[in-house]
Amino acid sequence: MALTEAEDLRVSSEVYEALTRGEEAKVIEICAGIPKGPLHTPTIHDDTVLSLATNLKKNDLALQLLDMVPMCDSHKLTWQNSGGHTMLHETGLNNKTVEAAAEMLARAPMLLGMTNRLGETALFTAASNGKTKIFNLLHRQVCRTTQGPDLKTFLQRDDKSTILHRAILSRNYFLAHEIASKHPHLMNEKDGDEMTPLQLLSCSPPVFGPKTFFKCMIYKLIDVDFEDTNKIFPWLKKLKKEKHRCEWALKLVKVLVKADMSWQMTESWIKKGRSTVHLYGRRKSIAENEQMTGDMYKPDTPLLLATIHGCTEIVEEIVKVYPQAIEHIDHEGRNILSLAILHRRIEIIDLVDRLNIQKTRVRRNIDNYGNTLLHLVGEKVDNPTEDLKGPALVLQEDALLFKRVKETCITLDTMRLNSKGKTAEQVFFESNNKLRAEAKEWMSENAKNCSIVAVLIATVAFAAAYTVPGGPDSKTGHPVLKNQPLFLIFTIADAISLSSSLTSVIIFLNIVTSSFHFKDFEKSLFQKLHLGLTLLIISVAMMMVAFAATLILTISSGRKWTDITLYSVSFFPVLIFVFTYIKFYKQLGGAIYHAFKQMAEATLSHYHNPRLEGWCYNRHSRRQTVGSV
Repeated sequence: MALTEAEDLRVSSEVYEALTRGEEAKVIEICAGIPKGPLHTPTIHDDTVLSLATNLKKNDLALQLLDMVPMCDSHKLTWQNSGGHTMLHETGLNNKTVEAAAEMLARAPMLLGMTNRLGETALFTAASNGKTKIFNLLHRQVCRTTQGPDLKTFLQRDDKSTILHRAILSRNYFLAHEIASKHPHLMNEKDGDEMTPLQLLSCSPPVFGPKTFFKCMIYKLIDVDFEDTNKIFPWLKKLKKEKHRCEWALKLVKVLVKADMSWQMTESWIKKGRSTVHLYGRRKSIAENEQMTGDMYKPDTPLLLATIHGCTEIVEEIVKVYPQAIEHIDHEGRNILSLAILHRRIEIIDLVDRLNIQKTRVRRNIDNYGNTLLHLVGEKVDNPTEDLKGPALVLQEDALLFKRVKETCITLDTMRLNSKGKTAEQVFFESNNKLRAEAKEWMSENAKNCSIVAVLIATVAFAAAYTVPGGPDSKTGHPVLKNQPLFLIFTIADAISLSSSLTSVIIFLNIVTSSFHFKDFEKSLFQKLHLGLTLLIISVAMMMVAFAATLILTISSGRKWTDITLYSVSFFPVLIFVFTYIKFYKQLGGAIYHAFKQMAEATLSHYHNPRLEGWCYNRHSRRQTVGSV
């Protein structure tokens, strides 16, 4: 007997609540007492109880519910909800209902080829969610029952996206590698956005390895093939999964790169834009420029996408397999080095610098807008990242990059005018004027705040010099405790604290009164700030030493544990101060290290090649080479 509307609503509420609470016995009891049984639809999207149990990863419950469906009603298992999902689609969302999926296929084999509203089979759903176990089960069934052109229904959905595309987007690189190996023709298939699997991988690059030394050492000790993960710590289990993902991501890149030849479809190296070295000449009109750049947009190649998104491993693998790919040019006339500069991918720039053969060719690039590599330093693209830096640090990186690119470019590039009639320096100054103002304010505020702290420390240190621990002798006026060893420590620490704090005040005032030219942000301002902060930390540390010595001289009972406690309490503020500024010091240290590295390389280059200009003749190669770049 069919249920009334009120009874249907009541039963739906009861069975839905029982499912969400995990009350499997109650679910079985309710299904046994209603006409449709497990095929009752309690949700507004027409999902059956059996589909919900599968979705909630309840394999045993799903098997029991399947047993409640008579064999003569097996065709009813093909019920689809409002989105076209069958109960087999729900198994593609997890790896815990593989047994239930096998039973469903045994009872209703037609479920395997049914698609939802997007044209996805259950196999496609498993690939989209990166579920390896259920994918393998469904894939074996598909390969056993389907061959030839009919296989396309299972490998590709309505918008041309394939199971390889979806596996990559799910970040299950092991599964993606398996799909690429079993169906190699999918590696060159394009989705509705004309994107190949390698292009998708380049747009969302995986993490190919640990970034810290400690994590690298742990990675070397982890055995990826160790199956029993229940006997290891949760954090170690997480690292094992990360290492497994990294290894298969590298293998997937190698496979996809070998099959990809998109870098050959390059744009012409003949520039569509016009670059000049003076302002006097015929210009292209805005309409003509729009007409030139108004072509149909196509996605960039994997090499350029990996460059834009900073995936050094993919770029390195492509260049390793196809070295000539480095000369590829996109629809805007930009090559790998141009895009690396535009998007501030320093690792890619370093990679190109290591390629001694090709780099001389890519450095001559001029895009369709007449921009040289130097122009692009000013035409940077903002890349939002988690590692937000202060404006002064950003300006320093840009200034150092401009200097670095300028040293590698020919003299003519510094004089070239782009399509807007501007030199590279004009573009750089105009685009960074606002940043310089922000950097000036940031630097001034930091210097002022630090100078206030330094003055306070100097005041305390100066006062401490006249209120020595123990006080003066009433007869001689000399300190009572001057013969104590700790009194000498107090005196030295107080003197160092006073002198270092006053010196830091002078340095910070010098920063505040600086002219803040662009060139100042390269080194001098940061060297002053680094020195000032170092002296300030020294003054704070020495003040704490003096404080600790005073406490021990006046309060210590001679017991070891008392002295240890006093030292710990005294130095606690120093530790807090150091840990607060450790990230800032790391950034400053990296910038200074990079600057000294460039100076060292330039010095060594000058030492090994003293003749930097003029023509040199090499009699062995029988050709003339230029001594300077």
